[in-house]
Amino acid sequence: MSRQKDKPLAFNHFPLIHTCGLLICASVTLTACSVGPTYVRPTTPQPSAWLTEQGSGVTQDTHRQWWQRFGSPELNSLIEKATHNNDDLAAAVARVEQADATARIAGASLRPQVDLGATATHARSEASSGGMQTHSQYSPLLSASYEIDFWGKNRAAREAAIAAAKTSRYDRATVELAVMTSVVSDYFQALALRDRISIAENNLKNAQTTLKGLQTQQSVGIITALDTAQQETAVATLYASIPPLKQQLRQLCDALAILTGQLPEAVDIPSGSLAGLTTPVIEAGLPSELLARRPDVAEAEAQLIAANANIKVARAAYFPSISLTANGGFVSNTLSTALSPANRVFSLAAGLTQPIFAGGAISGQYDYSKARYAELLADYHKTVISAYANVEDALVAVQQTAEQQSRQQAAFDKAQHAYSLANAQLHAGTVNILTVLSTQQAVFSSDDQLTQVKLAHLQALLSLYNALGGGWQQEESQHSPTSTSSAIAQARLGNTHD
Repeated sequence: MSRQKDKPLAFNHFPLIHTCGLLICASVTLTACSVGPTYVRPTTPQPSAWLTEQGSGVTQDTHRQWWQRFGSPELNSLIEKATHNNDDLAAAVARVEQADATARIAGASLRPQVDLGATATHARSEASSGGMQTHSQYSPLLSASYEIDFWGKNRAAREAAIAAAKTSRYDRATVELAVMTSVVSDYFQALALRDRISIAENNLKNAQTTLKGLQTQQSVGIITALDTAQQETAVATLYASIPPLKQQLRQLCDALAILTGQLPEAVDIPSGSLAGLTTPVIEAGLPSELLARRPDVAEAEAQLIAANANIKVARAAYFPSISLTANGGFVSNTLSTALSPANRVFSLAAGLTQPIFAGGAISGQYDYSKARYAELLADYHKTVISAYANVEDALVAVQQTAEQQSRQQAAFDKAQHAYSLANAQLHAGTVNILTVLSTQQAVFSSDDQLTQVKLAHLQALLSLYNALGGGWQQEESQHSPTSTSSAIAQARLGNTHD
């Protein structure tokens, strides 16, 4: 069998790599076209000022570790544990890794694919002249393929993947902020419950002291059994109010255990009071500053950018795809001459595929991409409006709960004064036990209500921090995760960039 019939046409003019390089350089000059819409940030309404009056400052509070301003080392410790151990945050970091990997996969289609292979065959067959013959063939081959992205389909797919990667980063920041605010909220509620338990126990102690005095007076005939029975009822009511509060406290500790990634037995709030917290002053800043500080708004826009790029991908599917392939190597019947220049072979091919009929799949995908963009556009608009509304809600809550706390403090002071007067008059014999019981219940209710109002004010401040983005800035998520989870980021995202 002749060598000319056993192997492809040999080339002797220039190496295969030069040919592939020329083809790729030529194809790059053809990739300037792009179909589909260019993304433009949607116009959204923006308030000129907040409805609720603030102080004299206009600069938004951007304290990154905002929870430290409440002045609680125990809270700082819980936040640190949540930062490193929270499962929702770890899952969000993993989603960032996935999105970064997907972006690299999408970008691979913009580069040529090169493969190296080798085959070796040894066969025995019947010769054309009769009899049997044995022959061998050795063939190391290098192959390259490239799709010319003339219509920008692959570039648009990569743009969509990059936007999706940014979306995952903004989502991680949103999850982080939600975790941090949940920890702070649960901690505040736990301290409030400790205060309410303490108030109930102190009132119970006072009521029991009063009951003993009444029992003594009844034994000498000063008061009736009815008076004593009424105080016994008050004592029993106070005693019954304590277990539900302790139950709620334990459940909040369990919730904190989940948020900090620990077993329930590892978390307890054995001490502390709302009175020991610092009440920070927060300025909301200008409405024009808000959108750049909200990770959920940035996430909504990144989704919109990805959807716009997907419209380009769907639009490009209407146009022909052009591909180039090249193969080159050596073919030899003997191993010793397998890499001989005389045995070089090559093949070059170009292909064009134009969709003619796809049963409506291409137009359906295009319509779907446009409808998806319209959906996300509505979501983006809602997210922006909600961001402004969140700040307005938090501002009015901070203002009104501060006023309510001041008024409730005055009510508590008056209730205490009335109770002192009633006790003094009871011993003087000018009022009966019913008056004392009434003022006693007023003191307990007023004190308990004051604690709940203090909690409401702290929760309003927390809501304002959350509405303002918790000090987050959009630039932080462009290249690296936010600082409060830098330890997780370094461990999980340190090598996610090309």
